Amino acid sequence: GRADEADVVIAATGVLHHPFVPGLEGLDDFAGDLFHTARWNEDVPLAGRRIGILGTGSSAVQAVGAIIDEAEALTLFQRTAQWVLPQVNPSYTEEEKAAFRADPESQMRLHDEVSELFAEGFANAVVDADSPALAQIAQMCRENLETVADPVLRSRLTPDHRAACKRIILAEDFYGAIQRPNARLVTEGVDRIVPEGIRTVDGEVHELDVLALATGFRVDRFLRPMEVVGPTGVRLSEAWAERPTAYLSLTVPGLPNLFMLNGPNGPVGNFSLIEVAELQMEYSLQLVDRIAVGDCLLVEPSVEATDAHEAARVEAAGKTVWATGCNSWYLDDRGVPMAWPWPFREFQRRMATPDLDAYILSG
Repeated sequence: GRADEADVVIAATGVLHHPFVPGLEGLDDFAGDLFHTARWNEDVPLAGRRIGILGTGSSAVQAVGAIIDEAEALTLFQRTAQWVLPQVNPSYTEEEKAAFRADPESQMRLHDEVSELFAEGFANAVVDADSPALAQIAQMCRENLETVADPVLRSRLTPDHRAACKRIILAEDFYGAIQRPNARLVTEGVDRIVPEGIRTVDGEVHELDVLALATGFRVDRFLRPMEVVGPTGVRLSEAWAERPTAYLSLTVPGLPNLFMLNGPNGPVGNFSLIEVAELQMEYSLQLVDRIAVGDCLLVEPSVEATDAHEAARVEAAGKTVWATGCNSWYLDDRGVPMAWPWPFREFQRRMATPDLDAYILSG
């Protein structure tokens, strides 16, 4: 029943936060421990147990490497093979932490170096389906796959789509983990969940003690199920009845003084979401400053600017690697990638200074 008043709302509600639970027949019948990977139950013991992971996205692949040593048996149920890049993830040493404390600016220098490396090596590559950098990424994925010794297993782990058409997975040792004696890859489709585990379409029952659903997220939720109502009665639920959209992924016509970090059709698939949020926050605060100095009471994007941005985005999205023929969560109901389709430097440029011609300042 609490009520608060504010002049501006900045929604930092995230993107991948509403777990998607598939409507599998018999899901409530499972007699073991069941949870979604995004709601991992730390109270469930894993040691010496038969663990099933349903899915092969980032959460599933990274979980395999994390728990393979504990499981008596681990079964990975794969619907779609994924491209995987190796990624070491070492902890910083105490000496390195001390060096950061002694020279705080070194952290920003490292941030900028990593940002540049990521932009040039990956972020800019995926928005150009024919880029040499994307070809190099594909080659690295193939070389990583070649570390699977068994040709039959390697064939089953080989995707039928281009690298980066779906979200590329970064994992420290997935291929090593899936080749362990206590690991099994199942590619038969799931028929239903039974009390003992999972029955696949070939009739085999895979007996499990623990089942982790690595089945992804409802990626079109953003603020929802919260309702937002503008001063003229515009409702977010109505504005997004067809699909979520926003000017520069930040603002929505008819809903003034509402700013979203990592909102619809932003750089969810190719930039660091932390850096995206930082840039969007700085951009938003420049508009908030217009309110603070008394230039206006309300700020919202015009319908014309929003429509023009969305039309340009849709056209550019068709040239990205996400539009090369695979089925992924990046695609909306039309099959259009729900992402920022231009290079990182263009995003930085657009976020540097708001174009006030695109906004209605009133009050």
